[in-house]
Amino acid sequence: MRSVFRIAALLVSAGLTLGVASTPGSAAAAASDPYVRLQHPQPVADPAHREVVEVFWYGCEHSRLLEQPLESWAAHRPSDVVLHRIPAVWSDNADQDVQRAHARLFYTLDRLGEVDRLQLAVFHAVQAEGLDLTTEDLAAGWAAGQQVDVQRFRAAYESDVVGRETAQASKELARYEVTELPSLVVQGSYRTGPTQAGGVDRMPAVLDDLLQHH
Repeated sequence: MRSVFRIAALLVSAGLTLGVASTPGSAAAAASDPYVRLQHPQPVADPAHREVVEVFWYGCEHSRLLEQPLESWAAHRPSDVVLHRIPAVWSDNADQDVQRAHARLFYTLDRLGEVDRLQLAVFHAVQAEGLDLTTEDLAAGWAAGQQVDVQRFRAAYESDVVGRETAQASKELARYEVTELPSLVVQGSYRTGPTQAGGVDRMPAVLDDLLQHH
């Protein structure tokens, strides 16, 4: 697996950055504001709810470090707040094929209603165990070990819906003006990440502040 520093170099070469929080307790300096306003705000999926969008990649260490705090936050979030996840696919970089395969795995699990149960497990499989989950057979074999019905998994993996969602993933990053991983977007208008928040561990607090004031 490529190191996080290799990933950072790739993103920088593409005019992008990766969050600098190496541990949950990082003391990385925050920008003057812990978030940025999107130049082109995006509509939320359901105007009846406030929306938080997480942008992540299973191969990103900082995305993994955010997942447990984010799940804890989500368990106590206000009832009118919904959390959506978007897997990152950076176009035109060396890891895009892996990212696209990971996105397909995510959308397959999402289609089966298994993301909340298995999101942390995928991060663990990819980063701690070093598993290759980039083909249907490999992903299905792993899913079977997580008590997911293999036939249902393969049907979702091969479905047109999952294919369309996977193809759309890179466009979603552009739409939300994402420049680092992980990123959180509130109400389609405000984005925070490790650089703005001052570390992955501070992102949930910024999230609460944005929801309270916007």
